[in-house]
Order: sequence, then structure tokens, then C-alpha cells
Amino acid sequence: MSLLIDGIGELFSADDEGTIHYDAAIVVEDGRIAWVGHRLNRPAADEYFDAGDKAMIPGFVDSHAHLVFAGDRSGEFAARMAGEPYTGGGIRTTVAATRAASDARLRETCARLTTEMLRQGTTTVEVKSGYGLTVDDEARSLRIAGEFTTETTYLGAHTVPEGADGALTDADEYTALAAGPMLEACAPHAKWADVFCERGAFDGDQARAVLTASAAAGLGLRVHANQLTAGPGVQLAVELGAASADHCTHLTDSDVDALAGGDTVATLLPGAEFSTRSPYPDARRLLDAGVRVALATDCNPGSSYTSSMAFCIALAVREMRMTPDEALEAATAAGADALRRKDIGRIEVGARADLVLLDAPSYVHLAYRPGTPLIDTVFRAGTAVS
Repeated sequence: MSLLIDGIGELFSADDEGTIHYDAAIVVEDGRIAWVGHRLNRPAADEYFDAGDKAMIPGFVDSHAHLVFAGDRSGEFAARMAGEPYTGGGIRTTVAATRAASDARLRETCARLTTEMLRQGTTTVEVKSGYGLTVDDEARSLRIAGEFTTETTYLGAHTVPEGADGALTDADEYTALAAGPMLEACAPHAKWADVFCERGAFDGDQARAVLTASAAAGLGLRVHANQLTAGPGVQLAVELGAASADHCTHLTDSDVDALAGGDTVATLLPGAEFSTRSPYPDARRLLDAGVRVALATDCNPGSSYTSSMAFCIALAVREMRMTPDEALEAATAAGADALRRKDIGRIEVGARADLVLLDAPSYVHLAYRPGTPLIDTVFRAGTAVS
């Protein structure tokens, strides 16, 4: 069966040429885009959908999210808004709640958030573990994440957990666990591995140990890098060929040069800066240097509890000096690149037909009308799902 989506007023393709079509149409066959062009040249199809002269964009690709968790940290947010600084220490609060939660409760949270994302135009999401921090709880988190996405990430090295006596586990001992037995249990359920390489979490040597062991186990690499301070995370990510270095808030000139000279995507997470009242990353500096830049929500219960890619686009335009087209490409095609995918995040022949029809005449409205529900219809693999 084929589907003709006709009457698209403006179509933002996010292809390599940055093509924007007007008065456009798309033909979908077997879940993939078979034809795209001016509607006057449209071929026939078995089924018809009228886009009503609205704008269409690729489905958002959210390449950084933490959705398997339990508990609530709204009190921590309120404290930050009252002036307390963000340190990352609240992760352990979520770890305790997640360990205590049933599989059904964790599954319910992940289902709720992925459904919420889909309704807002996100058709692909990466989901990390990282709130279990025991061998069994990390493997459990990844099994649950795998019920909702193929883009699962092992984040056993999220923070150093507390022991039974309430004291922090020895960091080197925990690193050996994360690079050994925990990785062995989790690798069958993960596509990627990630490390929080940051002050108060894992240093460069510890991060390298986990990442190199993960690569040897066949996992692709991602790195939480340079969120709170300048550090070794970005350059370690580039050196090891990681698909993405995420956060990239505090960068030296050598960090920017390294990103520009490699193929690691700099994934920026402005929801975290919004929620922690921290300085925003300088996307303009990265783009002008030739760095590939993606946007993602960092959806998590502590530092960025948003599931809205449109909100992140608006922040990127307002606070990070991105143009509306740069921000939308970062939320679609560049997000796909951060997952090393070419079949999503673009509207071009051969790509999966993940499409979002906006209740607006132009994609610019995503930044122009922040906080406004602009999603009309979401197609995943050519089927209307929301």
C-alpha cells in the first residue's frame, strides 16, 4: 500500500542540501519515503492524506534521555530556583527510588514519557540506564528501555553510588565493576555505552576504562562531557570515536578544535541549563567552527524534566544563537547523526517515513510560538500514530 500526503504548504527536509519545498507532496510505500517533490508532479497512490497547506518536518530525533526511573525531585528543582547550586548529587536520590520500584512501575514511567514525546513529534528516542547502579538493576533498566526503543544506552558509570552503610563506594572499585561484571550483564541489552565524565563523577582515566571495555564488548560510545566544568570528556570522546559528546557547556578552544576535526557530534541539552540556571552552551561558536551540533531533551527527573524537543528548539534559538533552521536540523538530522543513523531525521527518498505535520504555516513557528501545542499529526513509518 502507498500513501500520498498532499497539500504540504512548506516542507523542511533536513536533507544534506537543506532543501525546503513549497506546495509539496510525499509518497510513502512500505513505511519509507518513495517520492518527494512539488505537488503538481505527484504520482498516484493507494491512499490520500490532505495536509491542508500546513508545514511538515521530519520526526524529532531525541538522542539523549533518561526515562527509566522512579521518584520525584520537584523539591530539588524548587531549591535550585531559590538559589541552591546544581551539583549532580541528586542522582543518588533517584537511584534509591529506582532500585525500590517494581518493573511495572518503571515500565509505566517509560511508557508515559515515550507516549508524551511521540505526541510532541519525537519519533525516535535514545534511552539510558544509570539509575540502578547495581548489576541487576542496570540490566533490568536496559531490558525495560528496550521495550520502547532500539536506541538503548548502558550508563552504569553515571555516578558513584552509596554503599549499604551510606558511604560512597570507592570510585576505582566501582569503575572496575562498571567496566567488568556490570558491563557483561548489560551489553546484551544495549546498543551504546555512556559515561558521566565530570567532576564529582568519573575522571578521565576512569571514563576511559569503562568506554574502552564497552567498545571491546561491541557497544558504540557516547560521553556526558564538560557539563559542569571544562575537563577531559570532549577530547576523550573524539579520541575514542564516540558518536556524541553531550552537554558541551564548558569548552576550551582545543575542545572545539577536536570536535571540528573529528566526527563526534556535539549534542547540546538546553533543558538542563534552563532547569539548573546554568550558562547555556555557545552553539554559535561550535557551528562557526564547523562542528556538527545536535539538540536533545536530556529528559530526566532531576536536571531537565522536559520531553519537548520544540521547547529545546526555542531555547536554542533564543539563548544559544542558533537560527530556526539550524535548531530544527539539530533536532532532526543531526540527532540522527548522533545515533549514527541516516534512515531517520530526514525527508528524502529511502528514509523512514517519520513525519510531523505542524498546525502552522512554517517550521519557524516552533521557535516563534514557544510553549504552543503545534503538533497536528505524527506519522511513524508512514502510519499516523498521534
